[in-house]
Amino acid sequence: MSTVDPLLLSSSGSADSPSKHTAPARPSVGSLNCLCRADSCSSSVYEDCDTASVNFADEGDAIPRHCPEESDVSRVAERFQSADSHFFHRLSVECSQKERQRKISWGGVMEMQRSPSSLEVGVVSSSKEKPNRPPRGRNKSSHFEDLFSSEQEHDPRLIHINDPVRTNDRYEFTGNEIRTSKYTLITFLPKNLFIQFHRLAYVYFLVIAALNQLPPLAVFGRTASLFPLLFVLFVTAIKDGYEDWRRHRSDRNENNREALVLQHGDFRSKKWKHICAGEVVKIHSNETMPCDMVLLGTSDPNGIAYIQTMNLDGESNLKTRYARQETVTMISHSSYLGLIKCEQPNRNIYEFTATMELNNQRIPLGQSNIVLRGCQLKNTEWIIGVVVYAGQETKAMLNSTISRSKSSNLESYMNRETLWLSAFLLITCSVVATGMGVWLFKNTKNLDALPYYRRKYFTFGRENRKDFEFYGLALEIFFSFLSSVIIFQIMIPISLYITMELVRVGQSYFMIGDTRMYDSSSGSRFQCRSLNINEDLGQIRYIFSDKTGTLTQNKMEFQQASIYGRNYGSSLQVTSDSSHEITIAESSSQHDRKPKSEINVDALLLALLKQPLFGEERLAAHDFFLTLAACNTVIPVSTGGSPDLTNEVSEVGAIDYQGESPDEQALVIAASAYGYKLVERTTGHIVIDVQGERIRLDVLGLHEFDSVRKRMSVVVRFPDDTVKVLVKGADTSMLSILRTRNHDGLFDSLHAKTIETTENHLSSYSSEGLRTLVIGSKYLSNEEFSEWQERYEEASTSMTERSAKLRQAAALVECDLTLLGATGIEDKLQDGVPEAIESLRQAGIKVWVLTGDKQETAISIGLSCRLLTQGMHSIIINGSSEIECRSLLADAKAKFGIKSADLGKQDVEDLHNGDVSKLRSSNGQASESGIQNFQLTGVIANDKSVNIEESPNFDDAELALIIDGNSLVYILEKDLESELFDLATSCKVVICCRVAPLQKAGIVDLIKSRTSDMTLAIGDGANDVSMIQMADVGVGICGQEGRQAVMASDFAMGQFCFLKRLLLVHGHWNYQRMAYMILYNFYRNAVFVLMLFWYILHTAYSATLALTDWSSVFYSLIYTSVPTVVVGILDKDLSHNTLLYYPRLYEAGLRNEGYNMTLFWITMLDTLWQSLVLFYVPFFTYNISTMDIWSMGSLWTIAVVILVNIHLAMDIQRWVLITHLAIWGSIAATFLCMVLIDSIPIFPNYGTLYNMAASRTYWLSVCLIIVLGLLPRFLCKVIYETFWPSDIQIAREAELLKKLPQQLRSRPESDIS
Repeated sequence: MSTVDPLLLSSSGSADSPSKHTAPARPSVGSLNCLCRADSCSSSVYEDCDTASVNFADEGDAIPRHCPEESDVSRVAERFQSADSHFFHRLSVECSQKERQRKISWGGVMEMQRSPSSLEVGVVSSSKEKPNRPPRGRNKSSHFEDLFSSEQEHDPRLIHINDPVRTNDRYEFTGNEIRTSKYTLITFLPKNLFIQFHRLAYVYFLVIAALNQLPPLAVFGRTASLFPLLFVLFVTAIKDGYEDWRRHRSDRNENNREALVLQHGDFRSKKWKHICAGEVVKIHSNETMPCDMVLLGTSDPNGIAYIQTMNLDGESNLKTRYARQETVTMISHSSYLGLIKCEQPNRNIYEFTATMELNNQRIPLGQSNIVLRGCQLKNTEWIIGVVVYAGQETKAMLNSTISRSKSSNLESYMNRETLWLSAFLLITCSVVATGMGVWLFKNTKNLDALPYYRRKYFTFGRENRKDFEFYGLALEIFFSFLSSVIIFQIMIPISLYITMELVRVGQSYFMIGDTRMYDSSSGSRFQCRSLNINEDLGQIRYIFSDKTGTLTQNKMEFQQASIYGRNYGSSLQVTSDSSHEITIAESSSQHDRKPKSEINVDALLLALLKQPLFGEERLAAHDFFLTLAACNTVIPVSTGGSPDLTNEVSEVGAIDYQGESPDEQALVIAASAYGYKLVERTTGHIVIDVQGERIRLDVLGLHEFDSVRKRMSVVVRFPDDTVKVLVKGADTSMLSILRTRNHDGLFDSLHAKTIETTENHLSSYSSEGLRTLVIGSKYLSNEEFSEWQERYEEASTSMTERSAKLRQAAALVECDLTLLGATGIEDKLQDGVPEAIESLRQAGIKVWVLTGDKQETAISIGLSCRLLTQGMHSIIINGSSEIECRSLLADAKAKFGIKSADLGKQDVEDLHNGDVSKLRSSNGQASESGIQNFQLTGVIANDKSVNIEESPNFDDAELALIIDGNSLVYILEKDLESELFDLATSCKVVICCRVAPLQKAGIVDLIKSRTSDMTLAIGDGANDVSMIQMADVGVGICGQEGRQAVMASDFAMGQFCFLKRLLLVHGHWNYQRMAYMILYNFYRNAVFVLMLFWYILHTAYSATLALTDWSSVFYSLIYTSVPTVVVGILDKDLSHNTLLYYPRLYEAGLRNEGYNMTLFWITMLDTLWQSLVLFYVPFFTYNISTMDIWSMGSLWTIAVVILVNIHLAMDIQRWVLITHLAIWGSIAATFLCMVLIDSIPIFPNYGTLYNMAASRTYWLSVCLIIVLGLLPRFLCKVIYETFWPSDIQIAREAELLKKLPQQLRSRPESDIS
């Protein structure tokens, strides 16, 4: 359904509008009373077409009329105060006859058809925090209150049209100058440093550098100790400064753009930054809006303007905006006067509440009457509007915030290991300090005669016999501890964080460049919108997918219709008769325009429509297609010939129907194909060409679709002066408001039979996977119309709680409808979806579908995409109360032998590993495919009397859980979450039907907060934003529903099938690379620190070093950093062909084979051995020689660099040119740097390398260190891979030995890294 605000909120100013009848509101009709009589709202919480986001709608429609003393606002406040405990309880809109007093609506404070992501996630997060289970990290919105502030604001903003002085005199509104930059020349240095030192790593560096400046702790040279920190700060400052300079340049260009502003009776150019609220601005075609403006007039005589909002919300389709007909004279007479009362600035770009006072009239203004800053004018010559929000107060600027980033799962594990290394660092420093204290205590009297600790200088010159600064035993021990911290500082791998960022950038570059994930149909390539979680793609256990637009194409095709109880179009799919393809209606003039789309039609239905307007069936068909053509927000646009669609003699052209909803476009195109062509739509009337005859319908009011009512209605006046309401909506909300009695008050058996037949047709459509809508209408008497008009106009001009009041007005006419029929629209699966889902399931990933469609439709799609198989046993949970839901869950668990949440450690581990079969009471294991052609549909819900002990054995069965949104209302609100969790995680497939957007997020949080498994959510619409942001990884589809999901996602792509390659190939590579890189960085730094530790133990626990200051600094910065980055970006264990052919290889990431605690400690043991070899081989080799410490340090520097690089080379799986250059080039660069350092005469190590390099012992020692250090590692790898090979090793061996299947060998070997 369309998600814009009503095109017409009131027609009070129309000349042809009837006079108001002063009729008191009937006390028996409340906001929902006429609906509650027929249980109309029992399922209105559900998301039918899956295209509208959650509506935090006003609570007013849920307040019964018998409680007038309690205002809507107070109810809203009360609900929000108890959001944690009653959140999901508010989601149900249930007015059953048994619980008529318990009227609860999907409530909130604003009507948001496509609500911003921050709002949805903020509410979900707060509602799901429970004290008994600490949740994992979530993305809460910090702007929740701001989004609601406008609705609670009782002091509206007053805009005096064309009087900016008076407008800004009292309120002092902000100017139109914008600023997106962070710094100025004065604030750059302090502010940038303040921001940078928010990173704890930089604070750690700063403390270490500061300690090294103290004379007792000056281990390194003071300049050398400052170099790493200053280098990082300087590079970061240059980057930040360049980015901010670009922002300054962009702001300057933006603020100095010019627009035409009404000045002294004429439109003259004026810079954007000087425009202020209240001024009248004129915009020409293809120009950008400088601020938020209310339309006063356009070049179109009907006041229509087309805008593109891509700069604002990313959507490329054109939107329609309208100037009120009452302001036309203002433009023609150049008399710009009036007063606009509007809401205070807020971030909600999908709602605007205001009224205009003009000529003693109050004219309602809504979202369709405002154009926002950043939008572009298209297909319209010019528009004129008055500025209501300017500069930083525009909705575009208020929404220019950066969403909170997510953290990687591996990074959280890495932080755990960092704590272990921190503990080890403290232990080593304590050992050194303690050893020094013991040594000083034993040698207190001999310190003047011993090296390292002489109290006096023994040298020549002035310093001879001068006393050292000896601070006493206690302080010397303390200073020794601090000096050790400085020496061993790189044990904490601060450089690892920088390395990870560089590696992620490189990985993202190759993912974006993967041509196999380019969607040629939409021209969209893969997008990496978050660089923090690349490796998480290799550990996904659960995928939560939307259906419409994600699994399906969201390109709707009208297939079947049920009219007056008769089904049409069942054979359309096989009809190929060219006579049934509509190009120009046979009864229309040859000059009439035709729709651009050509579709097949049903010959019987077409013949019925050509008959005279007599008989119930013919009249129903007539009203049916009139409703399809009129009850929508689609705009006909001429794409050829004269732009005037109503011109009878214009040349032949095509009509392009512009609409934000594919459903509406499909229905309008279908109506046009059957001879009911929508040719003109304005704010006041609609023109429909019916079989060549033009009918003008005056639009008296339009009630837009929302997820509370689940329907849309339009009140129109026909040429014969009769008034009728035309309604379409979801079957759950429509069937319950149909009339059951005739005008005489007697039971209408014929209409009841039509309803029954139509329900059967709806079930048939759903089973075929079609999306359904029900169509109805009703004649309004003068009394009914007058009452509705009074309530409607009051609601339309209300500045507070307008959405709730409009729903109350809609309830007056949306009742006792006559059923006209139903529609079935096909939404075909995307290419490659079944194959992708099958591969993902083989990889050990569970795919859950969360959709707002009917249960039958979701099941049909599940079967067609191979999510469901005929051998699965289906558990259907459709509960209407807490007690019933509890009973259904308990019966299901008992029947299938599923244990409760109180599991042992082994059971929890099995659950995390995906082995759900061990959670059953039997020892049987779940089958990998369908085992029994038996489907348990309804066994749980319908056959409760079956004795569990006599039930069939389901221990080996594959289970599929199908649950509806109404049940989730009770389950997620009450203490039934654990029951649902046990049941859902024991099933191979879970399908949630009729779920609202926040329920989608609740399901994701159910898994995310109770397991350590990684979750991924994928969707294409605004209603998927909360789910996408709740999951560990969010993927947006660039589809037909706009780009809100893309803008809120971490990754974006064109089709669902690309998810297979993203996870199985890039996810696997990224995880394996990053996991190894983290372990290697731990090893690389630890082996260097331990080598220094052994040296200090042999120098009386002193803080002396054999290595130069610059060698210590360059070790992590130059000598060993480049190979780590290159391998982290380019290395791969298996080709993409192998990974796609064997999806089970993905389970290596699910089992944490690349990084776990065991591997960490094995790596540390290997590090310990290599450090011992590094120190003691040269130690024993030169033990009786006269080698000085600087020569020994030179040997250790060369040896450790070669050792760690050879260690890395042993584990590289894919050698390319850049890998060779990185590995061997780093060793060569180390020699070069050492030669340069040893060539500086002022350094104490001057000339050492030249003397050492001439010695054979030197080179033999280096070779011996490498062989002895790596030999245990090499032997362990050989033994392990020979006797206990992993799946990856087996597959790699098959690759190398060319033992792969023929279809893999025949594929091209070229690959994307």
